[in-house]
Amino acid sequence: MAESAYIHSIRKKFFSSRSAVSGVAGIIFLLIPAIFAPLIANGRPLLLIDGEGTWSMPFLRFFFAPESSEVWLEKIANFTALMLPAWLFYRLILRRKPVMRRVFTGATALICALLFILAEPVMDKRDYRQSAQRADFVIFAPVPYGPDEIAGTPYEPPSAKHLLGCDDVGRDLLSRLIYGARVSLAAGIFATLLALVIGVTVGMCTGFFKGKFDLFVMRIVEILLCFPTFLLLLILMSMMRDCKIGQSIPLLVAVIGCTAWISLAMLVRGEVLKESSLPYIQSCAVAGIPRWRIMFRHLLPNTVSCILISIPFMVAGAIMSESGLSFLGFGVQPPTASWGNLLRQAFDNPLSYWHLTFFPGLALFIAVLSFNFTGEGLRRAFDVKEV
Repeated sequence: MAESAYIHSIRKKFFSSRSAVSGVAGIIFLLIPAIFAPLIANGRPLLLIDGEGTWSMPFLRFFFAPESSEVWLEKIANFTALMLPAWLFYRLILRRKPVMRRVFTGATALICALLFILAEPVMDKRDYRQSAQRADFVIFAPVPYGPDEIAGTPYEPPSAKHLLGCDDVGRDLLSRLIYGARVSLAAGIFATLLALVIGVTVGMCTGFFKGKFDLFVMRIVEILLCFPTFLLLLILMSMMRDCKIGQSIPLLVAVIGCTAWISLAMLVRGEVLKESSLPYIQSCAVAGIPRWRIMFRHLLPNTVSCILISIPFMVAGAIMSESGLSFLGFGVQPPTASWGNLLRQAFDNPLSYWHLTFFPGLALFIAVLSFNFTGEGLRRAFDVKEV
């Protein structure tokens, strides 16, 4: 009862902050187009009925077997686009039957996963816009252009046909901006998850075991802390390029995640040192409770607040790192779209190609501001001194 009251109090304090609510709204505003990108921006019809009454959904096969250099990312995002509505539907109709809800959700997830695994990509170069002229009925996505489809002239300014204009080779900027959100947000989120695993593990172990182990590990952490993070990222990515390792999102996630855990480890270590000195932890040790149980059952839950507060700030930092690396040519490589390499296309003449500077920059601004506002809202919600 006391725990639910505490959670209710945190939720109330969080949503009473306008900046925190606007931060959550900004994150949702960016996540929804990123998750449902194939339904929003796609050059293939969502539904096509030809003159003989035969209907088809050309986009569907490429939904399960996307044509992309980052296939795993596209499949994860598309899987989420299927599972999110299914989970919400089961939650509404099976509110009072949690066991049935889990069964149906698990079965749906398994079927969807099999479809993504078994679907094989096919080469399809048909011009569906010409087919649509002969069809009885056709439905295109709101943005009827794929992210890699040349649909206009290079550096075409915004117009009724292309709302945000075109990039350096004539691809629709709005479509690439939506698919670029997948790359930038995924890089930020997955890199943060990796940094969380490393940082929490290192921080808890050093704070709990102390002694020579703590002394040795923290000296290594302090050495790593001496290097500017972005400079370290550039050095690592340059080394990977020299070793002929292709620049890809998994590599980017690994490099950013392995450099973003240091501050979190120091923060968790301080919280664990504080908690370890309290009587209830000493009583657990005297009672003979195993160390792993003390760490994960007692210490970890009491450090959750500082971890949760750090997550939004870490995601914002990882998004900026990915965009900076992509802008300099060390991150995600074309034709895969990301906000950073979209900004790079306007590097030669940013004033003439203002749409390539303004719109990706605005997306980055909204993302970083939203995650920072959310993190600040969490900090205020968990701070007992806040009124």
